[in-house]
Amino acid sequence: MSENHPHSVLGRHDYLPAAGHDLLLPAFDLISRVVGTPALHDRLIEQAELEPGHRVIEIGCGTGNLVIKAIRAQPRADVIGSDPDPRALARAERKAKGSAGLRFEHGYAQNLPHPDGGFDRVLSALMLHHLPTDIKAAALTEALRVLRPGGRLEILDIGGDTTRANTFLSRQMLRNGHVKANLALPRLLESAGFDHTLVSSEPHPRMGHIVYYQAVRPA
Repeated sequence: MSENHPHSVLGRHDYLPAAGHDLLLPAFDLISRVVGTPALHDRLIEQAELEPGHRVIEIGCGTGNLVIKAIRAQPRADVIGSDPDPRALARAERKAKGSAGLRFEHGYAQNLPHPDGGFDRVLSALMLHHLPTDIKAAALTEALRVLRPGGRLEILDIGGDTTRANTFLSRQMLRNGHVKANLALPRLLESAGFDHTLVSSEPHPRMGHIVYYQAVRPA
């Protein structure tokens, strides 16, 4: 999450742990499978159209599920998983052991340790809705900075017609102000400088509503 927010907001960390709390981390992958995240990741990888030689970074990679799928889908890409949670990164590295072309790094989405224009794809999956609006905007601006002209930010997240959320879990998510703020993603993408397209918007039985965006850094 943010190194700019005090511990009084985030507890003992300057970021939001991958599972929301350190104690829940061992159950994170099981929870992800229960809510159907693997199928959503598959669609995002297909949308990203990864090619040999592509440099790819996922912001907020958590335990590495998406980037592991990415390197398996395109073994000749150079893929990085970035996250501020060292425990999640350690778990990701254990899961990805032996995956050539994939590495993990400690980093914040709003302050990536990479030069301008170095990536063909930036991936973000179910992460942005956790961020306050100012940090969300900063993360999108940073994604634009590290993309080459014509490079793409591929987003999967909660958004769209969340007012139709009809399950207990989705209603609980809507109590979170950061989730509601995710409805402003189109405006934030435009403010960051992206040309963007809403690829898909559809109800989800456990998350209320999900959206896929493709955002391009103009040439």
